[in-house]
Amino acid sequence: MESAQSLKRRMKSVQNIGQITKAMELVEATKMRRSQERALHSRPYAYAALELLGMLSAMKDVAMPELLRERPIVRTAFLIMTSDRGLAGSFNSGVFRAFERFAKEQRIDPADASKYSFITVGQKAKSYCERRGFSISASFVRMGDLATRTESAPIADALINGYLAHEFDKVTAFFTTFVTALRQDAVQRDFLPVTYASIKESIEDTIPRAGRYAAYARAETFLKGGRKDHLIEPSPEEVLAELAPALLTTRVYHAILEANASEHSARRVAMKNASDNAADLSESLTITYNKSRQAAITNQIIEVTSGAQALE
Repeated sequence: MESAQSLKRRMKSVQNIGQITKAMELVEATKMRRSQERALHSRPYAYAALELLGMLSAMKDVAMPELLRERPIVRTAFLIMTSDRGLAGSFNSGVFRAFERFAKEQRIDPADASKYSFITVGQKAKSYCERRGFSISASFVRMGDLATRTESAPIADALINGYLAHEFDKVTAFFTTFVTALRQDAVQRDFLPVTYASIKESIEDTIPRAGRYAAYARAETFLKGGRKDHLIEPSPEEVLAELAPALLTTRVYHAILEANASEHSARRVAMKNASDNAADLSESLTITYNKSRQAAITNQIIEVTSGAQALE
């Protein structure tokens, strides 16, 4: 049996770890509520932007800006969104699995730099791509626990500038959406070129079907296939040229907010599980320590009794 002194050291270490994970759980719970509130409050605006973008992409007899026009795909860019830090359970690995599953289904070789490039958000995504030798065209780290629109703008600019410069002809994003505090789904979305079908799919998959967050659902008319007439001045071409980049920036910002909320939710759950495991282990070690101490006391009593009997 392990010595009592060794058991006490292990108990102390486990208790210290439990205190740290409990503190991290409380901190992440606060960040989770703030990030969820920001993400959920942004959804009506994101839905409106996505609806308008879908409507504009479906307009006829109007010269669409290049961001709204499809073209032959020669090179594809993958936008991978993860966190900068770990200790978030399967949050990051879920995004990587979604990407690897997509690559396997499409039978593509992501390491082929002539056909594919990567834009990473988060240190974990950058390290993942570097380990596998993928071609990284842009990397963004230290976005913060609650990303702002200003912080997300460079990511959208990299997508827009690369697409307009014909560095790539398609952008496919992989990130995590917030569903509930206990559920976050890694998803794949096509950001560029913008099409009506991709916008509709994004809205249908993002809107909660039931529960407390169903109240945030918007754009029911759009989902039912409705259309709205728009009077655009000074001209549709000029307005669309200015509006399309702004709407794409909004979509990127909303994806980052969803990822933020998902990250803090996943880390909170991971820290709660770690705290529970530390408590269980501490209890088990306490029982083992008490048994060890009782055995030592029993042996001492036996030795004293045996010595007394020997003297008689």
